[in-house]
This record gives sequence, structure tokens and C-alpha cells, in this order.
Amino acid sequence: MAERPQIAILGAGIFVRNTYIPRLAEISDLFTLKAIWSRSEESSKGAVEIARKFFPEVECKWGEAGLDEIIQDASVIGVAVVLAGQTQVDMSLRLLKAGKHVLQEKPAAASISEVESALSSYNSFSTALPSQPIWAIAENYRFEPAFVESKKLMAEIGDMMNVQIIIEGSMNSSNPYFSSSWRRDFTGGFVLEMGVHFIAGLRMMLGCEITSVSTNTSHIDTTLPPPDIISSTIQLENGCSGVFVMVVSSRSPKVLWRVVGLKGTIQVERGNKKGVHGYSVTLFTAGGQSNSWFYPFSGVTEELKTFLSDISRATLKKDLSYLAEPRLSYLEGARDVAVLDAMLESGKRQGAPVQVKRF
Repeated sequence: MAERPQIAILGAGIFVRNTYIPRLAEISDLFTLKAIWSRSEESSKGAVEIARKFFPEVECKWGEAGLDEIIQDASVIGVAVVLAGQTQVDMSLRLLKAGKHVLQEKPAAASISEVESALSSYNSFSTALPSQPIWAIAENYRFEPAFVESKKLMAEIGDMMNVQIIIEGSMNSSNPYFSSSWRRDFTGGFVLEMGVHFIAGLRMMLGCEITSVSTNTSHIDTTLPPPDIISSTIQLENGCSGVFVMVVSSRSPKVLWRVVGLKGTIQVERGNKKGVHGYSVTLFTAGGQSNSWFYPFSGVTEELKTFLSDISRATLKKDLSYLAEPRLSYLEGARDVAVLDAMLESGKRQGAPVQVKRF
């Protein structure tokens, strides 16, 4: 039986404490959590205190010295990078260059220029390493059962005619991320940071790429960074068109994906069933019939399990022959960012059509 992989987490913020540690605890038999690192000793100790309820042996690391210890530790083969969006790419590249497999939280980058620079750097040094380290992006929507199953149902609706995505993304002072400085400082604000999820879900369902967009943006709620509204027409590579509307509001989240086909329609909607949050999937057929299924959220756990499996298998192969799960690839995350980047650029140009960068 293969030895359980040892991993470390870089970051000790809200998402690590509230999501990563509990989800990793559910699958603690698959790996060993060696260390949690943060820039400050106080932050690292706070996260480690929570983690030790599930991982008693986890080590506390902080500062440049602690980071170097993780990088130099050959027993740590994988690292989850859960830091401010503006710093994640540089940190990921530093770890990858040292031969570590990396699971970087979304978004893949803050801009298209950063994506291009990151890919150029990764490609230049990774081929010189004994084996190519995996660079994965943690986009849980590609692993949510609702989108996995919706993709399978696409064949039932015949030729695609139109797509509609309507989002009310909840963000107010009671949300723990409301005061997150790095999210507020992001170009595109919460629209980019949250929006990549919804683009990922759409791309997952459709199985084809968005080629161009024409977008209007606005800024109404001055407690939020601009823009807080994005309204876009989108063109797909299969010739189909659609709309993508996202409003960042103070209300409870409302999220709807709808794909209309010649023989039926698929609808995915965020919901709650008996106190469990997830997505309902409904298939409407041309004959007026409909069937619905509810899928609880489990994408974060599934993406973590997949990353752990990938790095274990890659370590056993110890060459360039192992192919990691495509849904985790950095390129997929980059393609999500490319769509939002094009929308924001079109908004700056008062709705002028913008081609989506291809990777």
C-alpha cells in the first residue's frame, strides 16, 4: 500500500479555518497534514489550534524561516496555497520550482497578464525538473455533483439554442469576507473573485468555450468595490449566444444557470433541502415533463480528494507520464479568469465586443 502523502497549508485565514480544515478532516485517512504556515506567528498558531483537534501532530510555521523549512522538507510533496489573491501566483511558482505539487486557491490570477507571465515561468523551469510538478487550481464548481450530472444531461436537450446565467451574489457586513482587504483591492472586486465560480460552472456544463463578450458594468453600492453589477452578452464557439448577469447584493444568494435546447431545457439553481445547501438540477423536456434532483455541496471535498490522489500517483510514477485530472489544471482556472477579464475590459470600453483570450 502506498504511503500517505504529506502536505502543508500556506495560509491561516477565514477559508482555511472554516473550510479547508473541516473538509480535510473528513478525509484525514488519505494524507498527513505536516504543517500550517502563515506570515505571522499569531495567525499560524490560531489555525493550528483548530487543526490539532483533527491533526494532533500538525506543526506551526511562520515567517520566511518557516516557509523555507517547508520548501526544504522533502517529506512534504504537496502544498495548498490559500493566500491573498495578489500573492498566490508568486508563492505557487516558488513552490513548484522547488518541486512541490501545488493546489492553489482560485482565482488562478488577478489578470490575464499575470496568467501569461505565470505560464511562461512555469513552462520554462518545469521541463528542467526530474518530474513535472502538478499545478492545480482549487475550483470546486468543477467538482460539484450538480454540474457533473448536468453535463451528462446536455445530450437530452438536443442542439443548444441559448444560455442564461443570473446571479445575485450575497455580500454584506455580516459576511466574514466583506472586509477582506485583498478581495476589495482586486481589480474587479468581488465580481472577479466570486464570478470565476459561475463561469467555471457554466463551462463545465456546456463543454465548450466562450469566445467573445459585450458587457456593461456599473457601481451602485458604494460599500462595495467597483463594479458591483455586470451584464454581458456572450458568444460561444458552437455559435450559440447567451446572457450572463451578476449583481453583488446584500440579500441571500440567488444563482441560476439555464441552458435551452431544441428538445428541452436544463436548469441548475442554488437551493436548500431540509437544511442542506446545494444545487437543484431540473430537466424540462419538449413534451412538458420535468424531473428534478438535488445535490448537496461537496465540491471542495471532492477536489481535495482528487488532488491527493493525483500527487500520490505522480510520486509513484516519478516521471512525466502521469496525467493529472484535467478539471484541476491551472489552464482551466486561467480560462475562467480570461472570461471575466474580457467582461471587465468590455465594461471599460462601454460594451464594445472583446475576444476572450485562449489558452
